[in-house]
Amino acid sequence: MNTEQDQIEAPAPSSATGPRPSWVTDELIGRWCAWVHRDETRQGRGTAEPVTALAPYDLSPIAPVPGCDPADVESAAGVARAAQRDWSGTPIARRAEIVLAFHDLLLRRQGEVLDLIQWETGKARYHAWMEVAQVAAVARHYARRARRYLTTRRVRGMIPGLTKVEEVRIPKGVVGVVSPWNYPLYLGVGDVIPALLAGNAVVSKADPQAALTMLWTRALLDEAGLPVDLWQIVAGDGEVVGSAVVDTVDYVCFTGSTATGRTVAERAAGRLIGCSLELGGKNPLIVRADADITAAATGTVVAAFANTGQMCIHIERVYVHESVYEPFRDELVRATEALRLGRTFDYSADVGSLVSPAQLATVRAHVDDAVAKGATVLTGGRARPDIGPLFHEPTVLEGVTPEMDVCERETFGPVVSLYPFATDDEAVSLANRGSYGLSASIWSKDTREAARMAGRIRSGSVNVNDGAAAAAGSVEAGMGGMGDSGLGRRHGAEGIRKYTESQTVAVQRVMPLGPTPKQSVEGFVRRTNGQMALMRRLRVR
Repeated sequence: MNTEQDQIEAPAPSSATGPRPSWVTDELIGRWCAWVHRDETRQGRGTAEPVTALAPYDLSPIAPVPGCDPADVESAAGVARAAQRDWSGTPIARRAEIVLAFHDLLLRRQGEVLDLIQWETGKARYHAWMEVAQVAAVARHYARRARRYLTTRRVRGMIPGLTKVEEVRIPKGVVGVVSPWNYPLYLGVGDVIPALLAGNAVVSKADPQAALTMLWTRALLDEAGLPVDLWQIVAGDGEVVGSAVVDTVDYVCFTGSTATGRTVAERAAGRLIGCSLELGGKNPLIVRADADITAAATGTVVAAFANTGQMCIHIERVYVHESVYEPFRDELVRATEALRLGRTFDYSADVGSLVSPAQLATVRAHVDDAVAKGATVLTGGRARPDIGPLFHEPTVLEGVTPEMDVCERETFGPVVSLYPFATDDEAVSLANRGSYGLSASIWSKDTREAARMAGRIRSGSVNVNDGAAAAAGSVEAGMGGMGDSGLGRRHGAEGIRKYTESQTVAVQRVMPLGPTPKQSVEGFVRRTNGQMALMRRLRVR
């Protein structure tokens, strides 16, 4: 275990008595909101209205955050671009020092951001803490490994001994990060850290639902020593402000829906800039005949209902071998019914609220449609306004058929469907249904066979005897999707190299390539042909 994390005790429960944490004052909010970039010098400034989200726990207003317009985004990118020129010349060791200082501050002051995440998203506190743990892991990993990932690589030149060739990594310039509300710290900041370490500036589009979490984090990075202008934050409507980010930066990192991801890709392609996209998923879990039923049921509950089911990699489809279907079903229902729903700023609740009326409406529509068409609710199936306006019980369905919306459309809520299968081939075929391919899970005591099975599943990640966290938490390995689940990877080498351009520098010693002034073209060609034939015989690569 990491000794730095071992020394950090879990923070005491918040003193919050309502949706708004008691320590959060209007003055503090004002300081955080000052990080939103607005071009106050511009004449005839746009009319972007402040953005005010509603707290999921009781639908009370959170706090107004200054809104931005496309001109503000353009200005923010210009400021960031100017700051990037000096930052790109800053040694990686110094960049890493700042990121590690941020890492330490985040762990020491995590109680503050846990409160903010819960206030803005309504998730259970443990699931908010998982964001802190993941961002700390990302920061520590890239601070320690950035130099290795970005090191200049010496390669063989055209004429060994006379041609010296190196591949070097050049920062993209200004990276745009457009992140969603469901993981405002992890997805809002986890992609920013490697972009900064690679020598870029960043313009982030804060999601209106969870802007305070990002702004608090920006203030923390300021304390850690990040240059003031290097990370710019803009806020406002996604269609307007998000589009302006894509139209202004040199590379885009987007996390969100598949539909919006397609639009981002089209705009980026029109400008001939790169993009990485983590999009939707309808993720499968397979329980083989030899699986540990109790462990598989427990893992399914975690993977299906963590973050109230509002995460791209959560499980929505569970395929169970027919020989163990009934005992697994009964164990899953028991484990689901043991979950505690609550809107508390401590660790006493297992499942929190959905984030918005729209999310609740989608969950209700999928469940109601399934029931109306013949599915059975094994447990859950109801909204819980007695707990909070956006709470919904963790729900397990069976008898789901293809004509039901919940079968192949992403629910993004606390709903999971069970399906029996007879053979491994059938399970793989069922898992590969649909156009998504983000995450998958296989439960089996025969881990070698499960790993072989994983290679047949069209998915960016496959977890064996874990629901989703093992792959996502392994920050040295890439994470991303196939098919309609996206392009590119976060984490690992690709998670930082994608923010750079590969530049080849070839130094030719003695003379340029080609015939010498005293040599005929025919003679040069004949000699070179002979050299190539010799290299083939010597097996030179």
